[in-house]
Amino acid sequence: MNIKRSIMRRVRLAFLAVVAFALAIAGRIVYLQQVEGEKWQRKAHTTRLKNLVIPATRGNIYADDGSLLATSLPTYRLGLDLTVGRKSFQRDTLFRKKADTLGLLLSQLYRDHTPEFYKALLLDAHRNPKKSYLTINRQTVSFQDKQRIQKWPLFRLGSNKGGQVFEVVKQRVNPFDNMGKRTIGSTHDNDSLGQLGISGLEASFNVALAGKPGKGVFERLSAGSWRPRSDGSETRPTPGLDVYTTLNVNIQDVAEAALLRALRTYRADNGCVVVMDVQTGEIKAMSNLGHRGDSTYVDEKNFAVRWAVNPGSTFKLPSMVALLEEAHLSPSDPVATGNGPLLYHGRRLEDSHPHGTISLQRVFETSSNIGVAKLTLRHFAGHPERYFGYLRKFHLLDPLGLQFRGEARPVFHEPGEKSLYSKTTLPWTSIGYESLVTPLQILTFYNAIANNGRWVQPLLVRRTQRADEVQEDFIGKQRRPETPICSERTLKIVHKMLEGVVERGTATNIRNAHYKIAGKTGTSQKLIGGQYRKGIYYTSFVGYFPANAPRYSCIVVIDTPQGVNSERLYARDVSAPVFKEIADKIYATDVRLHRQLRSGKSSQADVAQALKSTPAPAAERIAAELGLPESEGWSERAALRGPLPDLRGMSLRDALFLIENKGFRASYSGMGKVTKQEFSGRTVTLILK
Repeated sequence: MNIKRSIMRRVRLAFLAVVAFALAIAGRIVYLQQVEGEKWQRKAHTTRLKNLVIPATRGNIYADDGSLLATSLPTYRLGLDLTVGRKSFQRDTLFRKKADTLGLLLSQLYRDHTPEFYKALLLDAHRNPKKSYLTINRQTVSFQDKQRIQKWPLFRLGSNKGGQVFEVVKQRVNPFDNMGKRTIGSTHDNDSLGQLGISGLEASFNVALAGKPGKGVFERLSAGSWRPRSDGSETRPTPGLDVYTTLNVNIQDVAEAALLRALRTYRADNGCVVVMDVQTGEIKAMSNLGHRGDSTYVDEKNFAVRWAVNPGSTFKLPSMVALLEEAHLSPSDPVATGNGPLLYHGRRLEDSHPHGTISLQRVFETSSNIGVAKLTLRHFAGHPERYFGYLRKFHLLDPLGLQFRGEARPVFHEPGEKSLYSKTTLPWTSIGYESLVTPLQILTFYNAIANNGRWVQPLLVRRTQRADEVQEDFIGKQRRPETPICSERTLKIVHKMLEGVVERGTATNIRNAHYKIAGKTGTSQKLIGGQYRKGIYYTSFVGYFPANAPRYSCIVVIDTPQGVNSERLYARDVSAPVFKEIADKIYATDVRLHRQLRSGKSSQADVAQALKSTPAPAAERIAAELGLPESEGWSERAALRGPLPDLRGMSLRDALFLIENKGFRASYSGMGKVTKQEFSGRTVTLILK
């Protein structure tokens, strides 16, 4: 019983001790939270450990052939952990001994300070016991430089002994430099709208490209730097998706080079080029160049998408299609354009040259403002809403719904209660004034004409993808209305009209003998201070090629070209040649555009004729495989056979040529000239010395 009481007493004492310990912990927690809470919260901000976000690797942007257009590459910022081996006499001696060499190497690497500067920087930081970390330079170095630095004195000992720290800094790189810069976008854009890569793919697909960041524990170093300190609680970031575009690197390069030459030649303000695949609507090139003010041109603003302007005479094609659909006109119908300006409700409308009475075909080929305006008034003045109804059917009154941000909305003054529609709106709209559209919207309409009336939404991105798994397929989401924008009859007429512009009209200077171009020039006066100024033009050419089997459509726009002779500042001389240069280079490199030299199957006579120039043994074998009789002519090669001449003294090449053309097989031994020849059946053996 005494033993039992003793055990119970001890249990009670242990229980009381545990309760007292628990109460002490609880009391300490309350004290820390309530009494010293603010103190520890302030101290937490200065702690060396902190949970930070780990950014995800940004996805890549690819061209249509898989070439990289934008990617993220790791670069490194070099730092030095001064706490490593600071108390070690051996390392301290080594550090001081190698400071001269490190200073020289750092000076050669960064090229911004002398070796003495870097030596002093290292030694001063090393002597300061309060300093734990030194950022040697804010500049970043490449992976190749990092590997080289790791072989430097002291640093070759490794980070645990050498103390070097490489902070990873991801940088966005465009392998093709500034090519397609505005279309691709950037991750540090300075656009006036203040948005990331506005109008660029980097911004429009930012969520997909960025991925999902992770979290991890980092240790604070001096100079505001942090290094990871693994404790097993990290969440890994999810890499961004890759974006596969429709851009073609070769076509993009051709378009930019041709546009840049023209802008420099005419000292123009800016310009753009867009090349599109007719059937798919895929944008193969989009170049935008603007004058910076220091005689250079840069791709900083997306004029093709965000630049809504008066389209000028290129808009006469939609008007002509509407007229043909509405009134069933014929290309041979006469149109009285007069011999001078047309005054209409106080406004003056004129052609570049008087034309008199000409056919409807010539109205379009000569780009007669008066002819198109008078026809539009004749057939739509009583019900202008029908004209704008056609424009809506042509998808010209609404945005295209592109895959990147910043597309400008088209502006038209449709008749209505709160509209700016006036008595002059209809005729001036029909020739490309009193309306605002982007170059890409005009190109998309011309592309539909080239595509047998089938309108397709422009496509710049095919898909987003992670590894081999497609995340989003944009080809399947592309709008392709089943109803053509016009009848087959209208299509045939306007096809001939567009070809006529190049063959006999305002763009005869780009006609060529190898393939046909179909298109339309556009020269519109610019609105400055509320008035249209003669001699200050917005020039464009839009069309497609080859005209008989369209493969590509293209628009070229050059704004405010300058020159001595104002007559040389029209689209014919400014924009059209750029179109031809681009088309010529695409035609030369795309074999699908070339005409076949010969069609159909070859006859036996054709094969026999070819065998006449074939060595006899090969001719015999081919003829046997094809079942050709000797009468077809190939056997004429056999007539060349006969006794071999004396081959001694010949080189091996010459001897083999004679042997094989006589129908014999050859073998040889040795090197040099033929010294002996032997026959064995159909084989000639050559001995060379």
